[in-house]
Formats: sequence, structure tokens, C-alpha cells
Amino acid sequence: MTRSRTIRWVLLIAALAAVGYFGWQRFQRGDQATAANNAQKSAANPVRVSIAPVEKADFPVYLTGLGTVQGFNTVVVRTRVDGQIDKIAFKEGQLVNQGDLLAEIDPRPYQATLDQAKAKKAQDEANLANANLDLQRFTRLGEFATRQQTDTQRSTVAQLTAQIAADDAAIFNAQTQVDYTQVKAPISGVVGLRQVDIGNIVNAATQTGIVTIAQVEPIAVIFTAPEDQLPYINEGQSIQPLKVIAITTDGKKPLADGTLAVINNQVDTTSGTIRLKGVFDNKNHALWPGQSVSTRLLVKTLKDATVVPDDAIQHSTDGLYAYVVNQDSKAELRKVKVSQSIDGRSVVDDGLSPGQQVITSGQVRVQPGTLVTTAVASSDPAQSKVKQE
Repeated sequence: MTRSRTIRWVLLIAALAAVGYFGWQRFQRGDQATAANNAQKSAANPVRVSIAPVEKADFPVYLTGLGTVQGFNTVVVRTRVDGQIDKIAFKEGQLVNQGDLLAEIDPRPYQATLDQAKAKKAQDEANLANANLDLQRFTRLGEFATRQQTDTQRSTVAQLTAQIAADDAAIFNAQTQVDYTQVKAPISGVVGLRQVDIGNIVNAATQTGIVTIAQVEPIAVIFTAPEDQLPYINEGQSIQPLKVIAITTDGKKPLADGTLAVINNQVDTTSGTIRLKGVFDNKNHALWPGQSVSTRLLVKTLKDATVVPDDAIQHSTDGLYAYVVNQDSKAELRKVKVSQSIDGRSVVDDGLSPGQQVITSGQVRVQPGTLVTTAVASSDPAQSKVKQE
């Protein structure tokens, strides 16, 4: 009974082994067929990608940073005499020219002082005229007038002449005080919010001004650059003023083009940066004092650089790479070295050659050797149209 059961178990195990063997063979044949089928489908349905040419072009090298706009000149307009404000002659936010009337202070006390000075001069001129007549009389008398009388009269004439000169100075000073009652713009620019109103008493000794004027044509932008770039900045600035571009802080809208005017005389040791000043014509008032902007300083231009769109550069744990489409429409992986990148374009120092075609989109479905069908994209990121090949 036991021997018979053993035989049945052996036969059962042998049967199961045979079934498993033939099943595995069938599975392998099916897997190979599936792989072959997928390969045929892949050949029949290549991956669609976009490509762009590797170009040789001049590439501008910019130093980017953040800056703050400030008025080219900023003046706090204060009164130079004391008195009551009779008139405000400007509107807040108005663009004024140098010499425009801003405010008037009650001129009557200063006009009275001026009139007194003029009257004093007229009095002294009359005394001088009489003294000159007396001097002429003493001179005509000759020996009948003593030398002492003649010398004394000459001295009196000289004193009155000097007094008239002092009167002229007093008149000039009084006239200046009268002129100061009309507060005028010392520079051209935009006036801010006024600090005093009509009827207020202003004092020349106080620090509070009437209004602030900021010159906006031209206007300045203060920004910083890393200290290790200072030799390149000095070298370029020695040839010609370097170009500075002001852009909105989101980097989307260029605001104005200007030139580098000042390189600060020392490096900030705490931050390792150098302060720079760019000047802009700002005729359209795109820049405004206190505004924050992004800046680009054109340090140099690389001649005949190898340039590709940024989208062609891919990142991996082994570094940067790009896919090149060969003559058989298959993707080839190339490791690359990138030195500069801005405005959607990158400079490739090694790994690519001008004239090659690189994949700019669709890389997620591409592997080395993948057959691709291409759509040619412009290498200029400003152009968005794509034509099918």
C-alpha cells in the first residue's frame, strides 16, 4: 500500500514538472514575440520631438543683479527767510523746470528793509554831493583856505563815498532777502508731496522742507556686482562705457537702456560686492526713484560661440547632456559643458558642433538609439512658430 502511494506521488511530481517546463517555454516564446512586436511598433511609430540647430553666433555676457532707482539729483526745497506762506504754485507730482516758482512768502517786511536801504543811500549821496562842493570851494580859495581844512574836506568826501558803497551792499542784501520770498525750483524734476500749506509760518532754521524735487531725466540705478568680476568690468569700462539694462524684478519687461557711469572706490568686504551706478536718459519715465529693478551689465561679447536653446540642455546625476539627431533620425546622447546661459540660450564649450541638430522637447520619451520624427524649432526663443519637417 505504501509502495503504491509512493509511485503515485512520483508520477504526479513528474507530470507537474513537465507541465511547468512546457509552460515556461511557451511563456518565453510569447515574451520574445511581444518584444519583437514592440520593436516593430517602435520602428513604425517613431517618437515625435522638436529640434533646433547648433549655431555659431556672437553671445553677450551679462552680469545680472538687483538695483534701486534713485533720482540723479534730489533736493529738499527749504525756505531761506522766515515768514508766512501766501501762495503754493505747484501741484504734487508735477514736473517742474529749474527756476519755476514753487511758493511765495509774505515779502512786506523784507521790502520795507529794502526801501530803507535805498533811502539811506539817497541821503548819503546828497551828503556826498555837498561835501564835494565844499571841497571844490576850499580848493579854489587856494592860500585863503588852510591845508588842514582842505584835507579834512577830502576825508569827508572819502568817508561818504565809502558809506555809499556800504549802502549798495545793504541794498543788495535786502534785495536778496526779497528775492528769497519767492521759492523757486533749484533743479528740474518731479515734485513730491508738499510738507506745508498756505498760511503756515516757515522758518529758515527748521529742517522740514516745503517739498522734495527728484531729477528723473536723467536718472540713476545703484546696483552691485561680485568683486571677482571687477577686473573684467574695469577692462571693459576702460574701452568704452559698458551697457546697462534695467528690467522689472520679474525679469519679463525691459525698462530702459543706459551706461555704467561710476564704479565705487572700494569693495564691500562684508558682502564681497562692488557698488555700481548706471545712468539712464529715462525720457519715457519708465524708471522712478525708489523702484527696485533687475539689472544686466554687458561685460563682454563672445565671438563665434557655439549656441543652443536652453531647452536642449538636460540634467542628470552624471552632469549635463543633450540629444543629437543623426543622419538616420536616431537620438545620440552627448555630454556637454555649458559656460554661459541667458535669455533662453546657452553657450556650449564642449560636446556639440555647429550644424548639428539637438532635441529641444520630447526628451522624456527618448533614449540613445531611439528613432525620432522631428519638428524644427527656431533657435531664437523669441520666435515661437514651429514648422513640421
